[in-house]
Amino acid sequence: MKKMKKLILITLLIGITYSCEDFDGWNIDDKNPSEVPADYLITSSERDLFLRMTSTSVNYNIFKLFAQNWTETQYTDEVNYDLTGRDIGGNFFLYLYRDMLIDLVEADKILNADEFMSADEKSTKLGVSQLLQVFIWHVLVDTFGDVPYSQALQGVENLLPVYDNDETIYTDLFARIDTALSQLSAGGSTFGSADLIYNGSAAQWIKFGNSLKLKMAVRTADFDATRSATLAKEAVDAGVFGSSSDNASFPFEASPPNTNPIWTSLVQSGRNDFILANTFVDLIVPLNDPRSSVFMADNHVPYIGATYGVGASYVDYTHIGDLFHTPDLEGVIMSYSEVQFLLAEAFERGLITDGDAETYYNEAVAASIMYWGGTQADADTYLAQASVAYSTAGDSWKEVIGNQKYISLYGRGFESWSSWRLLDFPNTMTRPPISLEPVPRRYIYGNDDAEVNGANYDAASAAMGGDEKSSRVFWDITGQGN
Repeated sequence: MKKMKKLILITLLIGITYSCEDFDGWNIDDKNPSEVPADYLITSSERDLFLRMTSTSVNYNIFKLFAQNWTETQYTDEVNYDLTGRDIGGNFFLYLYRDMLIDLVEADKILNADEFMSADEKSTKLGVSQLLQVFIWHVLVDTFGDVPYSQALQGVENLLPVYDNDETIYTDLFARIDTALSQLSAGGSTFGSADLIYNGSAAQWIKFGNSLKLKMAVRTADFDATRSATLAKEAVDAGVFGSSSDNASFPFEASPPNTNPIWTSLVQSGRNDFILANTFVDLIVPLNDPRSSVFMADNHVPYIGATYGVGASYVDYTHIGDLFHTPDLEGVIMSYSEVQFLLAEAFERGLITDGDAETYYNEAVAASIMYWGGTQADADTYLAQASVAYSTAGDSWKEVIGNQKYISLYGRGFESWSSWRLLDFPNTMTRPPISLEPVPRRYIYGNDDAEVNGANYDAASAAMGGDEKSSRVFWDITGQGN
């Protein structure tokens, strides 16, 4: 017995005195690492960005319903603009901060701490990360108005951040775009295949940054035309998208979990929740639009849109086009067609003087038609119609551009809704018969914001004129509503 106790004691002493380094990895979960390379965080953030912006989940992204492209069949809370039942604003807010911005800020920290990376490579990678962050921030501002910014993303160091003024945030975002563009010009390598948008091309990211700058300049022109003119000219001179090959797109895959989230909602779910709304169908059908057969299914010919905001039978109305039922349809957050429309707007607003609005408009329409499978001949025939031609399609340039830009942005609810808020067209938007509410000008804050961050929530709400769907972000000045 004494020998046994002695043996046990010796064994314990050996274990205690043995180098602690041999146990360093015992409590590390290899499948859920606490530290990951910056490349992984970029990939994850890009995927989450396109997932959240493309999705049609009623739990956080109802922008396609705000744009009145689609309406709901059985459940009609969201088409009647109920944002509190599912805490839609709170969920969207959470996903962008938690799943993207925090990861990108962490990626920046990892890059800056890497002592073995060359200065040029570090600069270029930081430029990509910054442009992704700016894009996400501009979405947050355009959705809510004032949001936590200067004190955000600090974790336990600041759990109650202030909500910064939306225009002040935009001013800083413009500066951050310029910084990112200068970082990208360093000529270093980027994230390579870890970058699922541009496969590591710094040149493509520079075009993206300039195109984003142009969009934000046009969007804020009613607020500060002088600044917008300077920024728009800088963006165009430096080089914006030159063809559809420059599109900021994401390669969703044919099988879960990386499928297009529209497919997830329309097919994988086994549900029939969405059909075409009359507001969209009644606008596009009289135009003999060659994209009609892509955007809308042929289960009913002629196409029949359901009254927006009222429950409807799935079988009685036009379904969403077959292409949107494919799992690997790419996601898009910025396109060449969109940029050409922005150039037409910029010219009409006097922000730029090169070119002319009609040429930009024609190119925008043609690019959209060809992106969706049409030909230049199809585009020429379409544009030759008096109801589409730039000089005859409306009483104002806002109407002409607004209607066609809205059609070209089909399926991209956030941009379509934002364009409507800026241009007031199409003017076919209707109040849903149940709630009789106008199309919201913003998401309201999350259901818990007033309780969790009360003082700062109250200050932000007061600054916005109330935490209301009718309150406007700073650049939404001239819109008349519906």
